[in-house]
Amino acid sequence: MADPILATHGLSKAFGALQASDAISLDLRAGEIHAVIGPNGAGKSTLIAQICGSLTPDAGLVEFLGRDVTRESTQARAARGLARTFQTSALAMEDTVLQNALLGALGASGRPWRFFSRATHDAALRDRAEAALEAVGLADLSELRTAELSHGQRRQLEVAVALTLEPKAFVMDEPMAGLGQEGSKRLTGFLDGLRAQAPILLVEHDMDAVFALADRISVLVYGKVIATGSVAEVRRDPLVRDAYLGDDA
Repeated sequence: MADPILATHGLSKAFGALQASDAISLDLRAGEIHAVIGPNGAGKSTLIAQICGSLTPDAGLVEFLGRDVTRESTQARAARGLARTFQTSALAMEDTVLQNALLGALGASGRPWRFFSRATHDAALRDRAEAALEAVGLADLSELRTAELSHGQRRQLEVAVALTLEPKAFVMDEPMAGLGQEGSKRLTGFLDGLRAQAPILLVEHDMDAVFALADRISVLVYGKVIATGSVAEVRRDPLVRDAYLGDDA
């Protein structure tokens, strides 16, 4: 079996007496969507923060593309191709769709933000931004103010910004949050195709989306992974049913 794209080994993090991550080991393989599910307070946000570099673990390590990145910054991991989308939108709402994509492309280039005004006239950066918008289906809306997009379109724009990094893996924090049934269905179809470009570590509460998308699921409860397996394996696991899924299984 090929080496994983992204992996954690014994990742642990405590806040006082609260053990938010308890020796978490999981991996993300090429071409797959690996979902992480669990109740509120299970430690999912803490896990993402350690994987992406905004929080340093007390023990364990994070490997990305076969390299130990545990002590690297968020920016260094992003430069290596680890792309993150957030539960709460981080887009510049008053800027246009294209300007948001250009901000991502500028960040990927490593140039200082003060050169943003020049980036709009940089053919290479503009090509990268426009290609990302084309990939997510927003090319026709490039001049629209971001605030005018629907919630689902903003999620697609966040992915476009991530795509400008030419990512090797995505970490997505509840991309279905705030979407209605139709919006969730459309985004599910989009993410299903995106895995061919880069694998996705998906943290999500929408179980319909998880069951439709995931190749594997890891279940996190009180900072521990209590089960990892296929959708079918996780759905019939009695520990998972008792701790989280209940009738949803």
